Amino acid sequence: MPTAQHRDPRFLALVATGGALGTLARWGTAHVLPPAGSWPLATFAVNVAGSFLLGLLLEALLRRGAEDAGRAALRLGLGTGFCGGFTTYSSFAVEVDGLLRDGSAGGAAVYALGTVVAGLLAALAGVALAGARHRESRA
Repeated sequence: MPTAQHRDPRFLALVATGGALGTLARWGTAHVLPPAGSWPLATFAVNVAGSFLLGLLLEALLRRGAEDAGRAALRLGLGTGFCGGFTTYSSFAVEVDGLLRDGSAGGAAVYALGTVVAGLLAALAGVALAGARHRESRA
């Protein structure tokens, strides 16, 4: 009987490697995009970009057919690993809390709602782009 993906050392290594690379990319982004006033620009940017990338990746993989070992490796390494390490909803929560503690309830609400809405729209844009590219390649 084959090993379940979550117990397969090869897939675990892909997730760990992708996560390490995603975390490094997030760290680099934080150094390139300083906060805009009290707005945590880097966290907002990585969460929205990560949502787009995840939507693009998962839709592209889905449109290529049933999951096989290669697609599983891409999904786990890039999706779970890289995008999981790149995005940071824990920092997002800490930053919302910080805005609230600083007395900026309005800023916290705009940041929280803006991040969630922008992330959802970015994921949908990624799905749409992958779908369009798939249709173009089949034409």
